[in-house]
Amino acid sequence: METSRCDWCGSLPIYVNYHDEEWGVPEYDSRALWEKLVLDGFQAGLSWLTILKKRDAFRDAFAGFDPEKVAGFTEADVQRLLQDAGIIRHRGKIEAAITGAQAWINMEENQGFDQFMWDYVGGTPLVNRFDKQADVPPSSDLSARISKDLKKAGFKFCGPTIVYAWMEATGLINDHLITCHRHEEVKRLAR
Repeated sequence: METSRCDWCGSLPIYVNYHDEEWGVPEYDSRALWEKLVLDGFQAGLSWLTILKKRDAFRDAFAGFDPEKVAGFTEADVQRLLQDAGIIRHRGKIEAAITGAQAWINMEENQGFDQFMWDYVGGTPLVNRFDKQADVPPSSDLSARISKDLKKAGFKFCGPTIVYAWMEATGLINDHLITCHRHEEVKRLAR
């Protein structure tokens, strides 16, 4: 019997592994939440497959996504990253990662980036019950509100569609289709 998955997953092993192991799993680690937000920002206008294939190179280029280190990146680092063929070489997105690290530090010191994010959903993932991929929205009122608040805090490349995709990826929202084998499994992973 074939395992049922969300339609977007397809059959490429890199996508299947990402879908089955990571996507939608509630992420409670502040640094990991920030890393995924940065990667979703780099994905804007591109396919997620491109980001997945380059994820290790991104981690190398951005000091393991250590916000303290990235926050201190200089123009020399921006120039270095613009020459790095392993990542997406887009000045605006690179600079957004740096200012996002600085914003992350401020949020982390005040209440914790993780706490700030999970407060939007009351600490528990929102569980949707879509049976068709066409029913899954590209954004929501909540992702628009979070986007606005992130921008106010100093983040960039975090529009409502990016934030919604990030919420799905980090498990703030469980958008696995109800026909997908991961829907119930992911639901049980919530704190």
